[in-house]
Amino acid sequence: MSVLDVLSDPTRRRIVELLAAGELNAGAIAAHFDTSRPAVSQHLGVLVEGGVLEVRRAGTQRIYRLRPAPLREAGDWLSAQAARWERALDSLESALDEGTV
Repeated sequence: MSVLDVLSDPTRRRIVELLAAGELNAGAIAAHFDTSRPAVSQHLGVLVEGGVLEVRRAGTQRIYRLRPAPLREAGDWLSAQAARWERALDSLESALDEGTV
């Protein structure tokens, strides 16, 4: 599953936003949602499987943190797409201004 697929869910995006401030345990993450802890745990599992999060054990707790590299790769791809569309729209605007379209 690609990083963009993993981030397609709003709950998973919110988890990423929470973890941008630093590591959190599963309970602290779940406290931010109205859904059940098992549902949040499932989202955490998808984020770990997709390479967006790392998890480590500290006693009985699972501590989650972001893996920035996959997020950077997704951001780079999105930036490249935005630049591509910007160039295409600029070309169209120029053509319209010149009356060649």
